[in-house]
Amino acid sequence: MGIKDKVLLAITHPFEFRTLVQFYMYHNNNRDIADPREHASSGWDRKTMRKCWEFLDLTSRSFSAVIKELDGDLARTICLFYLVLRGLDTIEDDMTIPDEIKQPLLRSFHEKTVTPGWTFNGNGPDENDRQLLVEYDNVTEEMNHLSPASRDIIVEYCRKMETGMADYAHKAATTGSIYVEKTEEYDLYCHYVAGIVGEGLSRLFSASGKEQPWIGEQLELSNSMGLMLQKTNIIRDFREDVDQKRFFWPREIWGRKEYGGFTEMAQMHAPGREREALWVLSGMVVDALRHAPDSLDYLRLLKNQTVFNFCAIPQVMAMATLHLVFMNPEVFKRNIKIRKAEAAKLIMGASNPRDVAYLFRDYARMIHKKASPIDPNFIRISVACGKIEQWCEQQYPSFVQISQSGHTGDLSKAFDPFDARTRIQQLEATREKYMALEAKGINPAKLAEQEAASNKEVMMLVGTIFVIVVLACLGIVYVTVKIANRFEL
Repeated sequence: MGIKDKVLLAITHPFEFRTLVQFYMYHNNNRDIADPREHASSGWDRKTMRKCWEFLDLTSRSFSAVIKELDGDLARTICLFYLVLRGLDTIEDDMTIPDEIKQPLLRSFHEKTVTPGWTFNGNGPDENDRQLLVEYDNVTEEMNHLSPASRDIIVEYCRKMETGMADYAHKAATTGSIYVEKTEEYDLYCHYVAGIVGEGLSRLFSASGKEQPWIGEQLELSNSMGLMLQKTNIIRDFREDVDQKRFFWPREIWGRKEYGGFTEMAQMHAPGREREALWVLSGMVVDALRHAPDSLDYLRLLKNQTVFNFCAIPQVMAMATLHLVFMNPEVFKRNIKIRKAEAAKLIMGASNPRDVAYLFRDYARMIHKKASPIDPNFIRISVACGKIEQWCEQQYPSFVQISQSGHTGDLSKAFDPFDARTRIQQLEATREKYMALEAKGINPAKLAEQEAASNKEVMMLVGTIFVIVVLACLGIVYVTVKIANRFEL
């Protein structure tokens, strides 16, 4: 963002400008991987690893920032994992590579990833990440610098992903089928291209020692994390994908008669079909939202702050994007993204599971507010948003008030006095107190009577003192008035 853009933003959107200033002043303190003190973990002192960090910046600025913040050598490990999968994806996405060449390439990519000196220059000239594969020998060199445990995990999940990608690419090339038919097929595709990434990351978190060993076993939750991100991207990239003849939305959703009976995805951006297209979009958002509770469950399990940030930031970005695209006809015209100020605000706010849950809840409420009763998905949207609300209330009840210092302090002030649940909590605390007294052989009823009698005595004493003070004050006033009148005489 240049000076001109910043001045324009300050004039047209002053609150957004303030948010960006706060972000760059207080939250943009990126880890310096080039610092000599970081060389042992970042590998910056090796020419090949410096090249890998450069490719990471070129392929994804958003992921690059959060990857570099990871503790110790976990950043370098995840960087290489990302580049390996990006290289694989670059081959799979390239429609200029014939199937007979693409198939053996994809199915053996996990072997080539650890083959010193291997490179590939067969991508089309317009492929975005072509240069990564042209200089892929830098990645293969660094893969062999990883610990055996981490290297084996990356190779294993590369093999799993390449198998799924190869199957789908072969089907498209040999059957002429360009559409994903069933929601289950859509889920499986997203699993191969993103869910497997989530599973691999969980395994790497555990192998690094930054998270507990059992985190690597949370495969279902890890898969849901990946699916939510991938489905959000697929929804947002509708126009770009359709223009390139790539169709990922399942026909089972967009072809429903209740949405207007589309027969081709390109019909959704045709004039005159705007309302029905929005209903299809609504159905896609409903499908993506069903993964939100699993994502929140996963984030609650993480203990390392940098790992949490790495996982949580993309998830809140996805929720913000789902809110942006929901019932938004611009999706069918162009690629849309959340504003930079909103992204900065989310990065600053996604610091702990409770705040992330509340961000999910807030966006779910805004999505539900935009829902239309005439939309065939209205009930489905309500249920999906309600599940997020329910999850938040179960795990982090809104009537519990957390202070800025991170603790509640006086428990009597920890609950919202205007919430009915506070009374229930107070009654429960009283019941537990009486049970503890009975366990000690003390009769709670007699103790309550004694406390009431004592309180009554205290109140009587306070009342008597108050009356005496009032009478004394009146006496002083009376005497003062008498004296004043005598002097006047």
